[in-house]
Amino acid sequence: MAIPSGSGTEVLKRGYFKLSDSTETAILTGVANHIYTVLSVTFCETAGSTDPETIGMHLDPSNAGTEYEILSRQNVVLGANATFVFNDRLVLSGTDRLKVRAGAGCAIDIVISFIDQDWS
Repeated sequence: MAIPSGSGTEVLKRGYFKLSDSTETAILTGVANHIYTVLSVTFCETAGSTDPETIGMHLDPSNAGTEYEILSRQNVVLGANATFVFNDRLVLSGTDRLKVRAGAGCAIDIVISFIDQDWS
């Protein structure tokens, strides 16, 4: 994507998801000529499970299938009714995807907040 030189819009947005299995889920799917700044991602275990839940998050630039780990499932563990907040800033552009994965049989709510700059 070229450096924007014209006018565009900048909107604060959010998304919300429920994870219940180990299926990989895209929580932010980019569109051409957009720049996204992720402000925070909140993960909350909702079942009160005595077995800890693991979560992972990775970036797939241009949705090309090459994934870069941001949070390792081995290092991020949610206990019963626990919350984990990822609030490092991430920048995605164009068709990048931000994806998460948890363990099988999980019950996790996810809320993401981000800035969407539209230069189309």
